[in-house]
Amino acid sequence: MTIQLSDRFTYGRLIKFTLPSIAMMIFTSIYSVVDGFFVSNFAGKIAFSAINLIMPFLMIVATVGFMFGTGGTAIVASTLGTGDKKKANRYFSLFVYAAFVLGVLFAILGFAFIRPIATLLGVKDELLGDCIVYGRIILMTLPFFILQLLFQSFFVAAEKPRLGLLVTGAAGVTNMILDAILVILLPLEYKLAGAAVATAFSQLIGGVTPLVYFFPKK
Repeated sequence: MTIQLSDRFTYGRLIKFTLPSIAMMIFTSIYSVVDGFFVSNFAGKIAFSAINLIMPFLMIVATVGFMFGTGGTAIVASTLGTGDKKKANRYFSLFVYAAFVLGVLFAILGFAFIRPIATLLGVKDELLGDCIVYGRIILMTLPFFILQLLFQSFFVAAEKPRLGLLVTGAAGVTNMILDAILVILLPLEYKLAGAAVATAFSQLIGGVTPLVYFFPKK
C-alpha cells in the first residue's frame, strides 16, 4: 500500500515510510568502508591510511547535497501542499542546479588545492601522493555524488522512498563489484586508483539515474 505525505501517520506507518531512507543513509556511508576493506586487504596499509585521511574532506564538501536536499525538500513539499505545483517545480529546479554548480566549483577547487588540503589534514611523506591520487579521482564525480545525496531527500518528497533506496542500493552494489574487480586484478601500484574509480563510477550512477525519474515529469 502506498503511503502519502498527506496521510495520517501512526508510529507503524511512519517507521514503514522512513525505513527506506534509513537504508539509503546506510548504503551511502559504506563507500569508504568498501574501499577500505579491499584496499587494506589487497593494496596495503599505506594506501588504506591514505583513504582514511582524505575521506573526511571529501565527505565534508559532499554535504552540500544533504544541505540542499534537506532544506529544499521542506520548501518544495510545503509549496506543493499549498497547491502551487508550478512554483514547487521552479524551487526544485533551482535546488538541483545550485547544488550541481556548487559541486562543480568545489570539485575544481578541491582538485587544484588537494595537496595543501591534505597537508593541512596532517598527511605527510609517502601518504601524500596516495591521498592526492584518491582524492582527485573522487572529486571528478563530486557534483554527481552531491546530486545523489540531494535526490535521496527529494525521493521522499515525491513519496518514492523505495525508489530512492533502489537507486542508492544500485550505486552501492556497483561500488562493491568494481572494487572487487579493479582492486584485486590491477597491479599493486594501481589498486588505490582502482578503488577510487569504483567509488567515482558508483557515485555517477547514484547522481545521474534519478534524473530519469524527475526530469521527464518536469
